[in-house]
Amino acid sequence: MTSDVYKTIAAGSEGSVTEQRSKFISYALPVRTPEDVKEKIAAFRKQYYDARHVCWAYMLGAERLQFRVNDDGEPSSTAGKPILGVINSHGLTDVLIVVVRYFGGVKLGTSGLIVAYRAAATDAIANAEIIEKTVNETVSIEFAYPFLNDVMKIVKEINPQVLTQTFETDCEMTLQIRQSEMEKLKSRLVKVESLRVTNNK
Repeated sequence: MTSDVYKTIAAGSEGSVTEQRSKFISYALPVRTPEDVKEKIAAFRKQYYDARHVCWAYMLGAERLQFRVNDDGEPSSTAGKPILGVINSHGLTDVLIVVVRYFGGVKLGTSGLIVAYRAAATDAIANAEIIEKTVNETVSIEFAYPFLNDVMKIVKEINPQVLTQTFETDCEMTLQIRQSEMEKLKSRLVKVESLRVTNNK
């Protein structure tokens, strides 16, 4: 069974290294979607319009299957890949690392660039708080009001997060729980008379 826990960062962090007068400023940021990534990169390009390179890498999703790298004009695989390597070595996801380079007049060569970009990305992660999150699923249910107590007893025992609830003649609730607990929750709920599951995201 795949794990329903993954590691990411709690908030944005910064780092920097200087190599042969070239300054590398790094940022690690929590992200959720490719659109989120695009917006953040556009903001860095605007902020650091005078920098020689704005290189980056990101990893998305609990399965860690969605990722991209960008060398932004540096020799191929000398920037984006080393940055991604730092994300991978920490087992992180839902994270974007951007490294901005101000050229100092001395060429570093491919191995020098790889070392510098890796060091800058590592510094940003070293200053970040790494946290664990669970992969959650959501289920919506409907049931008749007389069975509210039965449902609330299950909710109290299994303790999903209640996202929405409406208690009228017909009651509706949307519940969220970590992936590994969902089957247990649903198997208990469907035993309640009149209850039906309306959707499961």
